[in-house]
Amino acid sequence: MKSKQSKHPVVLKLCAAAVLGLGAGAAFAGVPADQPAAPVARGVAIVEETDRIIVKYKDETAPVVAGADGTVARAAAGALAPLSTARKAIVDRAGQQFGFLLSESHKIATGARIFKLSRKTSLSEAAQVAAELMARDSTVEYAEPDRMMHPLLTPNDSRYTEQWDFYETTGGMRVPAAWDKATGTGIRVAVIDTGYRPHADLNGQIVAGYDFISDTAVSNDGNGRDSDAQDPGDWTAAGECGAGQPASNSSWHGTHVAGTIAALTNNGSGVAGIAYGAKIVPVRVLGKCGGYTSDIADGIIWASGGTVSGVTKIASRAQVINMSLGGSGRCDTTTQNAINSARSRGTVVVVAAGNEAQNASNSNPANCSGVITVAATNRAGGRASYSNYGTIVDVAAPGGDSGTGGGILSTLNAGTKGPGADSYASYMGTSMATPHVAAVVALMLSKNPNLTPDQVETKLKSSARAFPASCSGCGVGIVDASAAVTAATQ
Repeated sequence: MKSKQSKHPVVLKLCAAAVLGLGAGAAFAGVPADQPAAPVARGVAIVEETDRIIVKYKDETAPVVAGADGTVARAAAGALAPLSTARKAIVDRAGQQFGFLLSESHKIATGARIFKLSRKTSLSEAAQVAAELMARDSTVEYAEPDRMMHPLLTPNDSRYTEQWDFYETTGGMRVPAAWDKATGTGIRVAVIDTGYRPHADLNGQIVAGYDFISDTAVSNDGNGRDSDAQDPGDWTAAGECGAGQPASNSSWHGTHVAGTIAALTNNGSGVAGIAYGAKIVPVRVLGKCGGYTSDIADGIIWASGGTVSGVTKIASRAQVINMSLGGSGRCDTTTQNAINSARSRGTVVVVAAGNEAQNASNSNPANCSGVITVAATNRAGGRASYSNYGTIVDVAAPGGDSGTGGGILSTLNAGTKGPGADSYASYMGTSMATPHVAAVVALMLSKNPNLTPDQVETKLKSSARAFPASCSGCGVGIVDASAAVTAATQ
């Protein structure tokens, strides 16, 4: 388990489910085999901008804090009162130093306030505004840009009809042997992503989720936060996500991730899911051009059973969170606090290492403390060409790669913009490797629900198998589904 945050500059890229930081966002890690690479794919420059900052005052806490034992402690009266005149004056002066007007937007579950800037700006300038506010007001605990998250996408040239990643001896995860011991029954896996599309191969596998996107320009569904986590599509026009950015079709990324975890199995059609006895909790945080760090933090807290102001508490917390997100930069305080909150309630957090072929210590949230960071391998069992690597990586799992056997086949939607018919496609990336691991964690917890997040990580790593090909910086080995389930009861 990582115990230290990276001190590298925060620069997050748009990829299929990644978090942008003091640099800008998070992104998915996969692109359809039958479509050209999305503009957020590795190698495309991302415009790192935001129009919000997150401010946490020392005397303000979350309105309600739920303990792991189910007890509830309420914050001091007035902790979430409207901003005082004195504080508002300081906020105004800090913004004026850089030519911004700042308006308070809303509060999030960590107790922090979100302030909207009068225009979009670079992450570095937003960080300067945040630093100016901290310098002027000693009661500010921390202030940071509200970075955008985006999917980590890499090119995929082929579509495959076989799930080599499940059963092949060389590069697979030995899933069939695990099914003799566990199928994930009773476990809920939160997919913090773009939401989901109804799909025949996910029928009955999706339970009530939530749409945490607060900005209607990002949500693309005509409204802000609500209880409908369905994905309306995240397509963009040329230039919509920044000058020079090309148009992109909808990724349906969350649907692809969900299929790897819990697609119907033994139903005579489509693909199989690794933990097909588990249920998916869709948490929508990524839309057009990505998603804000603050929305993602609220999604993490809510999915793990915490309290988010104005949102009905989840009926049954997710025991596992999958974040196929990634981008460069340090682990921001907002994300780390949300992860800490989830872990305090026993939820295991699994995240993608990122798709920039760089040291993962510069990828957020891969470099956050307390998460299981996943690198991607190819069909030969070696490191995928795009996968991040380094000492903070815990384990690896199949993510596919061009020229070495193709990608990861899973559920998708045929719509290029809005929803269309059910479909299947192969994607490649650490976003695809991550749900393999989250699903194995679900298998482990269905066998032994008393495992703590730290125990899950230890057993997952101790049962991993050696790499059959070169995979420097990919963690201790490739996750072995069968051995991990066995280890869960030892």
